[in-house]
Amino acid sequence: MYPHIESVSSDRQLPPATDVAIIGGGIIGVCAAYCLAARGIAVVLLEKGTIGAEQSSRNWGWCRSMGRDLAEVPLAMASLRLWDEWQARFPQDLGFRRSGILYTCETPRQLADQAQWLQAASQLGARAQILEGAELRRVVPEGARSGWTGALHATLDGRAEPHLATARIAAAARQQGARLLTHCAVRGIDTQAGRVRAVITEHGELRCSTAILAGGAWSSLFCRNLGIRLPQLKVIASVLRTQPMPGGPEHAVGAGNYAFRKRLDGGYSIAQRSANIAPITPDSLRYFNDFLPALGKQYRELRLRFGRTFFDECRLPNRWALDQPSPFERCRVLDPQPSAAILREAQDALSAAFPFFRNLRVQQTWAGVMDVTPDAVPVIGPLASLPGLHLATGFSGHGFGIAPGAGHLLADLIDGSPPLVDPTPFRCARLIHS
Repeated sequence: MYPHIESVSSDRQLPPATDVAIIGGGIIGVCAAYCLAARGIAVVLLEKGTIGAEQSSRNWGWCRSMGRDLAEVPLAMASLRLWDEWQARFPQDLGFRRSGILYTCETPRQLADQAQWLQAASQLGARAQILEGAELRRVVPEGARSGWTGALHATLDGRAEPHLATARIAAAARQQGARLLTHCAVRGIDTQAGRVRAVITEHGELRCSTAILAGGAWSSLFCRNLGIRLPQLKVIASVLRTQPMPGGPEHAVGAGNYAFRKRLDGGYSIAQRSANIAPITPDSLRYFNDFLPALGKQYRELRLRFGRTFFDECRLPNRWALDQPSPFERCRVLDPQPSAAILREAQDALSAAFPFFRNLRVQQTWAGVMDVTPDAVPVIGPLASLPGLHLATGFSGHGFGIAPGAGHLLADLIDGSPPLVDPTPFRCARLIHS
């Protein structure tokens, strides 16, 4: 487990009722809690383990607009503005810095693809530039030695600290009046007249008219107990961090087989950009047809693995009674083992490209579980088949950077404000058919 997550105090008692109940204490859930509470809406966030213990503290920490699916670009740009505002407003540092992010291009085709993306994304507000020749050598001298054709560079994109940000946004939500309960798993949702009446937790019932499911990799299982088919799979990403290394690059870089970004402590988070593990599970078969069209596009970097996880998940129930322990009480935190082989690939490739990293000292390794959708775009918004339930899941490894915007958008949809961005690309109906 990632061992340096900043702790957040938990409320001791489950209240009898609230306006909005949030299921899941990751970065999406706490951003929604903050945005709702800041508007005077009563909100209770319920987390089966501890705040930010899963992927929200284990991701790369990138806050980017570049390279995103075009559907996400407006939300990413809005999120960057919110990161600026929150960094300035909150009493504690979120680690947000607009240090820039750079994607390398190793072939003319890759450079052409990035230029094509930039042409479309700039119409949606994205700000970046294509670097070639002398300008590339000026910004990243290592590019010439590595044989890069060029790069896409977004100087206004940045980074924040996952192990700090989720906890500190949660603390800000509490200051606005939100209530946070950890070690309080939600077993399911009780309905009345076809809409949400209450969430049922391991510690009792919480009446509410609105619930947000921000359960990350657990969301599909939670939905099955409601009779809702949510196509979503788990992907495991491995990361290492170094000891502090003064004098290194400030901007983050994503290359073909490595990625890095500077940390607030002066070290670096490093990963293999083109290698994640996709464990074969019963959901792989259940949602095979949903994901098949995307296998040759979004998920080319996946390495399939068959093993114990398949049999462990075979034993998970698809339905359970709400007065009995749920799967979420049997496993509080998903804590997979990092892949030493994948991290060695990243370290070797990075050291070959950037001599600065040749003598790095690994301080820690970890892995996290990403919740992915067939089109790698999240679902954010109300579920037509169950009025009162909003989904905010399937962020496909992109959730940390766009979490402030996602939380704001959820609050808009719930209280009827004009939406921060057009919610249509994130509608549940594109994946969930009533």
